[in-house]
Amino acid sequence: MGKTKTKVKSNYNASLTFFQKVKKYRVLLLMCLPAVLFFLAFSYAPMPGIWVAFVKYNYRDGIFGSKFIGLDNFKFLATSGKLLSLTKNTILYNLAFIILGNFLAVFVAILLNEMRSKWFKKISQTIMFLPYFISQVLVGILVFNLLNYDTGFVNGILTSLGMERWQPYSNPNVWPPIMIIVYLWQQTGYNSVVYFAAIMGIDGEMMEAAKVDGANGFQRIRYIILPSLKPTIVILLLFALGGIVKGNFGLFYNIVGTNPILYNSTDIIETYVYRATMTDFNFSTASAVGLYQSVIGFIIVMTVNFIVKKIEPDYSLF
Repeated sequence: MGKTKTKVKSNYNASLTFFQKVKKYRVLLLMCLPAVLFFLAFSYAPMPGIWVAFVKYNYRDGIFGSKFIGLDNFKFLATSGKLLSLTKNTILYNLAFIILGNFLAVFVAILLNEMRSKWFKKISQTIMFLPYFISQVLVGILVFNLLNYDTGFVNGILTSLGMERWQPYSNPNVWPPIMIIVYLWQQTGYNSVVYFAAIMGIDGEMMEAAKVDGANGFQRIRYIILPSLKPTIVILLLFALGGIVKGNFGLFYNIVGTNPILYNSTDIIETYVYRATMTDFNFSTASAVGLYQSVIGFIIVMTVNFIVKKIEPDYSLF
């Protein structure tokens, strides 16, 4: 009987015309309208501006009136001799941010869910959430006050213990873990909100049934919470991979600054482009770099989405 009703309903929906469907689902469409308008205005409408990457832009002639120069703007990175190293640094840092960031976000969300004291849970959420709103400039100041050679907090502790001072600003090898730690400190609390919300959406009766059956906390996490979070984790990872070639300029520039000793291990595409074009900014060159990053990111997302679709179609973006 149930299958018959479902089949009849499916046939009824299929027989509706486009305008009948719009009328039937008008409330849902109106709820989606702000998001649709946002993406049309800020994602699709500016897309013709990509043309600026292929012209020698000047203000008088505008984007489409400027002289076409083909791929000359892309030579800025290609002939710099640093394209591969900059791309490698940017991708490796972002991979660390994405993998470790999502792992810690899930871990923190589960910890918050397991807390029984409501007031302690709220205080913990607030404390972990606050670093996200701190300016990157202030983050750079905090890191400098912790690590600088003369008056840094870390060196103050080392000297009080009779140990030698540490010189991190002269050692490029120590900065990848430092950058990752600073990023995780600032972003983990904010990133955990999505996973915490997903955990709150898990059927409470399922959790209660597991308790009645004798499942302990670790078993509920392993067999109920983590499998329920799997779709959210996969989708967020796919979204994050779209920006894997776009570095966090504010974080890197405010912490590292213009210290050439650290460039080999901390230089990303954005910081290099900023320094190279700081005295003579060129819209066309900057657009070419942005297009290069977007194309690589698009290829990565499409490739990973194709793999996910083959393994688990329900978890893919499309």
